[in-house]
Amino acid sequence: MLDSEVPQEGNRTLGGHRKAVYARGADGKVHIVQSAGWEVEEIVTRQAVEDLDRLAEDARQRVISGQVSPLEYHMHKARMDVPMLAQTTGLWQWRIRRHFRPEIFARLSPALLGRYAEVMGLSVEQLKKAD
Repeated sequence: MLDSEVPQEGNRTLGGHRKAVYARGADGKVHIVQSAGWEVEEIVTRQAVEDLDRLAEDARQRVISGQVSPLEYHMHKARMDVPMLAQTTGLWQWRIRRHFRPEIFARLSPALLGRYAEVMGLSVEQLKKAD
């Protein structure tokens, strides 16, 4: 894409900020150009956010019914998935999925709960509840 073709339609999901994209200049070299975003990007971003919100709400309902631990709800609320949570906590994915079981989650050590809470930007007490 040429630098003159970089979309500048605007994207409300960027909150008025601009982002950097790579484009080819008139000199034929690739460099960074600021973009205000474009409509297609906004639509896709909103759909992704709505999907994550739906996953969080579904998990919250399962927490209320006692089917899963609050960990799954907070993971989705923080816009994470199991692989990302595993990477940020340094835990195996199978362990995280195991911690979704309420009876296992209830027995987690304060240190492990603190690890989860830290990567999600929560206190341990917030982590134990599903809002």
